[in-house]
This record gives sequence, structure tokens and C-alpha cells, in this order.
Amino acid sequence: MINKTTIDLEVRYAESDQMGVVHHGVYPQYFEVGRVHWLQQYNLHYHKLEQDGIMLPVYDLQIKYLKSAKFGDVLTVNTYLKELPNVKMQFNYEIFNQDDEKICIGHTTLVFVDEKNRRPMKCPNFILKLIQEKAGD
Repeated sequence: MINKTTIDLEVRYAESDQMGVVHHGVYPQYFEVGRVHWLQQYNLHYHKLEQDGIMLPVYDLQIKYLKSAKFGDVLTVNTYLKELPNVKMQFNYEIFNQDDEKICIGHTTLVFVDEKNRRPMKCPNFILKLIQEKAGD
């Protein structure tokens, strides 16, 4: 596990159905909240990366639902890498409820893409260096 970050969020009413259960399509948004938070720990913001000509589109998304989240629950989203990125960067997620029950796991794979030619590229060295330095903490 490389450089785990944690962020808490409360389930909003709009994310749940009439029974108060979170819709399955909301979990990728929770993953994104975790991923954006993870990137921010390295001062890597999507808009800044894009200004530098680096795009990170999602290539793959996997989710396993273990237990339902409900309106009003406070969820903890853990985000981490299992390995250093190359052309792809895989973020892994675990979501827990306020009772510390694991309710969802998953991952997203993003691809580094050169904005100019729209082709995959290797992870920029400055990003690798940031990740490796933080992993040593």
C-alpha cells in the first residue's frame, strides 16, 4: 500500500433512493473524491496537470459492493496505490461506514495522456519523484 489518504464525507439525501439507500452509481463519485484528495496531497490538481499538458482519463473502473450505505451515514474513503505508476496509475479504494464496517472496495485505472497528441505517455518523472518521496515518510 503506497501513500494511503483518508477523507470523510456524509451521504447526502440526493445520493439515496426513497428507502434512504445510496444508489450504486454514486460510489464512483466517492472514489473520485478520494482520488482528488489523494492527488492534492502532492499538490497535483487536475486543472494544473491539464495546464501542463497532462491528462488522466479513467481507463477502467471496478467496484465490489459489500454493504449498503444510507442517507446520513458518515463514510471514510481510503485511497492508495499498490504500485508506482508507469503509463497507467491504479488507485485503490476502501469505503467504511461510521461503524467501521467495510461497505465497498474498488479501483480505477487512469492513463497518462499527452494533451497535444492524445497518446499515452509515461508518468512524468516529477510525479514519480513526489510519490516516492512521500512513500519514504
